[in-house]
Amino acid sequence: MIVPFSVSDFLDRAVAAYPERIGVYDEPNQPAPSLGDLSYGELGARAKSMAAKHDALGIEAGDRVAFVSHNSARLLTAFFGVSGYGRVLVPVNFRLSAEEIAYIVEHSGARVLYVDPELEGALSEVKCEFKFVLGQDEDLCLPGVEPRPWRHDENATATINYTSGTTARPKGVQLTHRNLWTNAVTFALHAGVTDRDVYLHTLPQFHVNGWGMPFAMTGLGVPHVILRKVDGAEILRRVEKHGVTVMCAAPAVVNAVLEAARTWDGPIPGRDRVRIIVAGAPPPTKTVVRVGEELGWEFMQIYGMTEASPLLTVNRLRQEWDDLPAEDRAAKLVRAGAPALGTAVRIDSSGEVLARSNVVLDGYWEQPEESAKTLAGEWLHTGDGGTIDDEGYLTISDRKKDVIITGGENVSSIEVEDVIFSHPDVAEVAVIGVPDEKWGETIKALVVRVPRSTLTEAELVAYCKSKVAGYKAPTSVEFRDALARTATGKLQKFKLREQYWAGRDRQVN
Repeated sequence: MIVPFSVSDFLDRAVAAYPERIGVYDEPNQPAPSLGDLSYGELGARAKSMAAKHDALGIEAGDRVAFVSHNSARLLTAFFGVSGYGRVLVPVNFRLSAEEIAYIVEHSGARVLYVDPELEGALSEVKCEFKFVLGQDEDLCLPGVEPRPWRHDENATATINYTSGTTARPKGVQLTHRNLWTNAVTFALHAGVTDRDVYLHTLPQFHVNGWGMPFAMTGLGVPHVILRKVDGAEILRRVEKHGVTVMCAAPAVVNAVLEAARTWDGPIPGRDRVRIIVAGAPPPTKTVVRVGEELGWEFMQIYGMTEASPLLTVNRLRQEWDDLPAEDRAAKLVRAGAPALGTAVRIDSSGEVLARSNVVLDGYWEQPEESAKTLAGEWLHTGDGGTIDDEGYLTISDRKKDVIITGGENVSSIEVEDVIFSHPDVAEVAVIGVPDEKWGETIKALVVRVPRSTLTEAELVAYCKSKVAGYKAPTSVEFRDALARTATGKLQKFKLREQYWAGRDRQVN
């Protein structure tokens, strides 16, 4: 018997096994009315009413529904109320500019757009066939109406997640129900999730579908604690209040919690109970040591990418390492990890990391040439350089594609270069990532001005922020007389980065 996988399987189980259990503690401090504490039975009913609303609008299976939202119970509902009924969820990064969001809505062909109330004014010019503001629930749900059933197709696209890659415009990663189902179950297995856990949403839900945790945690009856905006002290308060046991985070979030712990009054909440799963870029070994010693939390490292739903490798403390000094354990934990169950990883002759797995994307939305390039030879070409050691653990050593990961967000250096080059006083530009203690990497622009220009660093940074999301703007600008090029006129960014990464083992942070 073959029963097609569907993301609805996760909520169906929660409703069947844990209908009275609190499934979601919604963010209490948000511009939309908080939904408060929802049982899994109530979450299931809300997902049905969302699907019924789309039925009434004439939204068919395969149609796209976009959400631009901070973490919220409403967005959590959409993973099931949209994708679970055959539509395609497009969760959009709320940090993007209005122009960038408009591009994604248009490129995806979304028929419905839901916008966070905080962004209503900024996105007033973004057009869509049906456009609603979250919190006006008469526009979000149609309660008491049974939605049309959807015949499950595990190879159907469940979500389109836009990611900044090597092109100036983001690419829409098509993830199927099979992709998301496999990722969620595999991730939950490696993380040791049970129905005794409590999950805190420190990770943006739009970011690779919250790495799959909305599905994994729901299927196991785990309560979700929604956190709208990251704040180190607030994370500690939520851990204490709700008995949180697991969270996912970028290295910058880890740093924020460690900083807040310095002035925390009393024992650190979650000691010997919380495990924090980190991705984006490995933090320094000293940070891993501090997580164990100062917080008393377990540190886990993973590596992946949007194109892999995202889990490719996992690194969790092993029994064999228990007796090692803290620094030696940390040195092992900052590696990307061993392949996740069902995943094969290898390094090709050029040093690029390749992967095969059921979590690998179906393709890029309406970009067949990019899809063919990324999936050439039936392997996912990650664009990252790396090595595999004698223990079978992957270490990422360089970023072969022009992507900078700052605070857990992917930024296309080409996109930033395009923006900077549009300034009339810029003759040449190269954008690179440089190491940063807080964000892992930050964006540096190397700029050649036109003759007699008096353009300043502050002016150029402000110009960039007026064009793209603030996190994509350079944090520093270095003006140069010329940028060294090859005989064929190409910039060699690995050489431009060398002076900033000198003395480090890797060209990523």
